[in-house]
Amino acid sequence: MVSDNSPVIVWFRQDLRLRDNPALLAAHESGRPIIPLYILDDENSGEWRMGAASRWWLHQSLSALNGDLDGALIFEKGDPETILSDIIKETGACKIYWNRCYEPWRIKRDKAIKQNLNGDRLKIKSFNGSLLYEPHSVLKEDGTPYRVFTPFFKRGCLERGGEPRPPTAKPDSINLCNYNRLSLDQLNLMPEINWYQTMENEWNPGEEGALDRLCEFMENGLKGYKEGRNFPTRENVSRLAPHLHFGEISPNEAWYAAKVAMMARDCENDGAHFLSELGWREFSNSLLFHFPDMTRENLQKKFDQFPWNNDPDALKAWQTGQTGYPIVDAGMRELWQTGYMHNRVRMIVGSFLVKNLLLHWHHGEDWFWDTLLDADLANNSASWQWIAGCGADAAPYFRVFNPITQGQKFDGEGGYIRRFVPELEKLPNKYLNCPWEAPENILEYAGIKLGKDYPKPIVDLKASRERALSSFKQLSNLV
Repeated sequence: MVSDNSPVIVWFRQDLRLRDNPALLAAHESGRPIIPLYILDDENSGEWRMGAASRWWLHQSLSALNGDLDGALIFEKGDPETILSDIIKETGACKIYWNRCYEPWRIKRDKAIKQNLNGDRLKIKSFNGSLLYEPHSVLKEDGTPYRVFTPFFKRGCLERGGEPRPPTAKPDSINLCNYNRLSLDQLNLMPEINWYQTMENEWNPGEEGALDRLCEFMENGLKGYKEGRNFPTRENVSRLAPHLHFGEISPNEAWYAAKVAMMARDCENDGAHFLSELGWREFSNSLLFHFPDMTRENLQKKFDQFPWNNDPDALKAWQTGQTGYPIVDAGMRELWQTGYMHNRVRMIVGSFLVKNLLLHWHHGEDWFWDTLLDADLANNSASWQWIAGCGADAAPYFRVFNPITQGQKFDGEGGYIRRFVPELEKLPNKYLNCPWEAPENILEYAGIKLGKDYPKPIVDLKASRERALSSFKQLSNLV
């Protein structure tokens, strides 16, 4: 029998915050004691078990959330249905509140939990706390999902969906239950080897860190964002992706902060472009929701016949930033050292992998999954399909990013390359993106012996571009 004082469970997932948390707010408004719970689910995730960088971030974020909850957050690992059943039996909890997740494996799991646990004795209530618009609500007039971004965002979201809901404040004086289970350390999220020290110096995981980062970007980065975001040494990047992925801040909070800032700083075009980037996040989630196989299968089926290369040495050189192309190597080293890569550089390194090296986009998807702090299944899958040309709204096959001209255009003074490829530090800007063209005396002055201190290019750009265009053009003739 349910008593008036029976507790309720708030199952935190990708919503590790107190502000603008619909599930937590609803539980608070029920007036019942709250059992705050986090479950590390490595059983249902399959091949999409969190990568090492994400697990490091998660540990820090859970620690911060536990502090915000006065140490009352319960940690568990294993199958959520079994764990929830045990806690319900032990505590007499009468309701479970959670915010919905949209990865295919999570949807399948959550449906099973609702089917098996929801009933007269226990009620489950779920909410949208992760997206501006839920994927099932943004459809074309014929009821089918959008496959092109611009009409998805402008017509499907803004015109038909209207403005996103405003964010809500965090509840006051949450009535928390004391219920001891595992400690955070027992989740074993932290790597055994301390390779993450450089990441610690770059980031501040948790809700407070997310809000600080949002305020910093709105104050100093939003103005000039539309153009400045292409330059990896400028401050016109939000760096909100990991905070959004783990739900330390809601997209609604970011949306309305931008609305205020774009008016206050007279930067409406920059603000509108930032809002459209939030729209791309929505679009990626919509694609994954409607095409759950896109994590591994080409959205354009003709790409199933594409003649990808199998070259482990080239893949290793790409992963470790040893391709001989400085802007590519800088990006891959930034990723390894910081768990992040500038968006423009992501496009450059992605194009180099799938078009110059002709290596399958799965290799890039898998490497980013393990090394990116903001490894998000929807964004990762959609972005790699975009750069490979096999996605719904994909880059055209003939768009091959030239790493030399891209580096010269977007890192003209070489600050980015010199930071992450320090062996080239003394090389003049003229040769920084093409060190193999430098005269021997210049290389000697810079302390560089190609093939020893810095690799020679692993592939010829012109020949590899022509090879890629030929392969892609054959596919373009297929129906």
